[in-house]
Amino acid sequence: MFTSTTSTFGNAMKPGPSDPAVWIDEDVMPIPKNIYGATKLAAEHLCEMFASQHRLPTIILRTSRFFPEDDDQEATRSRFARDNIQLLELLYRRGDIADMASAHLAALERASAIGFGRYIVSATTPFSKADLSELHHDARSVIVRLFPEAEAVFAARGWSFLDRIDRVYDNVRARTDLGWTPRYDFKDGLQCLKIGQNFRSGLAQAIGAKGYHDEVFAEGPYPVD
Repeated sequence: MFTSTTSTFGNAMKPGPSDPAVWIDEDVMPIPKNIYGATKLAAEHLCEMFASQHRLPTIILRTSRFFPEDDDQEATRSRFARDNIQLLELLYRRGDIADMASAHLAALERASAIGFGRYIVSATTPFSKADLSELHHDARSVIVRLFPEAEAVFAARGWSFLDRIDRVYDNVRARTDLGWTPRYDFKDGLQCLKIGQNFRSGLAQAIGAKGYHDEVFAEGPYPVD
């Protein structure tokens, strides 16, 4: 089992200004944009080579964001409260720690039957490919169309919507092949907020609070270049 990252996709997740958002599934060719993505992809290749040469069942999980730390981009931190942006990210680029753990357990159970597999694990998106153009130019309209109650929930907290969404992670292959059923998503998060509950799992609240690093970085919670 190798825990990889959706960051391996890198620049493949950056549409042009007039292009639709990018639908990211396992068939998209990664284009790493930094040392983190490049080394993760290299490790994936080593896993695949070893699996082929030694016939060792091997599963690679490309995990989306799942630690509830502040955003790595200063512009995002200055515009959105942490809970605000991380709930929105459950729409397209984030998963809960509890769902990440259950994906690993499901993969371990299915590894022998699969042999070798590479999967994206993220919260199940409510979006479809038909939404991609509008998402990259007016994301709020798509969100409100699918979740009309979101306007009142956000307004009550003084929260904002995203203007644009540039990519959408598709977890269908992981759900199908691994028999994995993620529990936490945007819809569930909205319902939690409406009744005054934390939208994160207990595991996320307990483990996520530990963060990535003991060191404090001036430019954000962790280095990204």
